Amino acid sequence: MQYTHLGRTGLTVSRLVLGTMNFGPHTQEADADAIMSRALDEGVNFFDTANVYGGVEHRGWTEEIVGRWFQQSGRRDEVVLATKVYGNMSDRPNDSKLSAVNIRRAVDASLKRLQTDHIDLYQMHHIDRQTPWDELWQAMDTLVAQGKILYVGSSNFGGWHIAAACEAARARHSLGLVSEQSLYNLAARQIELEVLPAARHYGLGVIPWSPLAGGLLGGVLAKDRAGERRYDERTRQRVESMKDQLQRWEDFCADRGQEPGDVALAWLLHQPGVTGPIIGPRTMEQFEGALRALDITLDDAALTTLDEIFPGPGGEAPEAYAW
Repeated sequence: MQYTHLGRTGLTVSRLVLGTMNFGPHTQEADADAIMSRALDEGVNFFDTANVYGGVEHRGWTEEIVGRWFQQSGRRDEVVLATKVYGNMSDRPNDSKLSAVNIRRAVDASLKRLQTDHIDLYQMHHIDRQTPWDELWQAMDTLVAQGKILYVGSSNFGGWHIAAACEAARARHSLGLVSEQSLYNLAARQIELEVLPAARHYGLGVIPWSPLAGGLLGGVLAKDRAGERRYDERTRQRVESMKDQLQRWEDFCADRGQEPGDVALAWLLHQPGVTGPIIGPRTMEQFEGALRALDITLDDAALTTLDEIFPGPGGEAPEAYAW
């Protein structure tokens, strides 16, 4: 396993992050337990979840599964545990977003479901445009002082949100954000404009989610031909609109004797500032496949070819769209 520090912190995390969103709705608890145990055995020490995971009818289900595994396995201290707060946990007016009231209630509920006394990385799942930064940071600083959380991260923030959050924390002499979890893959490179530069400036580690673009980068055309892939109408239309691009991608991977999904993960591991992509396996086979990405090296010529197949936004703002 490869390791790195999470942003500017001294915290050491694996370069693959185990995402747990499928645990419960799509992966049975026994299989989830086996995947988590195997992940630690392989050196993957960074686990990511969220309070809303589990589906509309059972929000919190995934955290409950992780918590029971902690108790049964006795391996909580081996894990860097990340969870999130923001989404609706009920229809009550203060059971969502980032008010001090919801943060206080949500962290206690997550700790109970996770059966642990602390969360290593507590992430804001989305920007809350109505809650003042002073209120938010006062709540987070209190949790740090209480030992309930150790670090604070963001998710789905814009570059200027990162700047505003970090400057507000700096004014309070707080550590502030240490990571940003964002949509990032070969087919979705918008964060290269401002989020990546902001994260680099403020010392945030970047944790990409959806590294395979919802399966588009996982060999979807080959799976279609083999009759192994089914998807909804919206996804089908996207596949059709990108068919030539995806064929070039799959040919690129085939020429190198590598699975497309593994190369997509490897590309992210080659991007400056990326801590590690989130892998969200439904099965042990998918987890084992993701490990292969660590052994793939992409030279400058390969990276240039991938830029031609999946062009980025043109670099950082403003040079990407102005002189």
